Amino acid sequence: MDELDTRILRLLIEQPRTSVREYARILGIARGTLQARIDRLERDGVITGTGPHLSPGALGHPVLAFVHIEVTQGHLDEVGDALAAVPEIIEAFSITGGGDLLTRVAARDNGHLEDVIQRLINLPGVVRTRTEMALRERVPYRLLPLVEAVGRSAGAPR
Repeated sequence: MDELDTRILRLLIEQPRTSVREYARILGIARGTLQARIDRLERDGVITGTGPHLSPGALGHPVLAFVHIEVTQGHLDEVGDALAAVPEIIEAFSITGGGDLLTRVAARDNGHLEDVIQRLINLPGVVRTRTEMALRERVPYRLLPLVEAVGRSAGAPR
């Protein structure tokens, strides 16, 4: 990552619906150069998608909870696969600490959240769950500060 990569990523984050031609104009570089950089960033796994960011709340699921799941030893993969069949699970991660999996769950209301949790508890291999409800988002999902920090450190003398 260099300073130009950082500028490209900033534009992709801040103006996701702009054309490649317009990005090249803004950056003052050739369209081919920009496309080659974007292709490399995709190949390297830096850029992992280009779809829209959606709001679960606007989709009728304003309740956000984090559910820790403790799994019977040796059943982590099966439980992880079963979680993929639960549409209210937005994300799931294997973790260290209290529990084996951490999921982010979106629900219509508290009753719906309870139904989802009951569904999780009944999955084969699940020992117990612990749920924490989000009250208010304090820092929205973001990557630009990290991109800028990486860009600064890439340009720093070693």
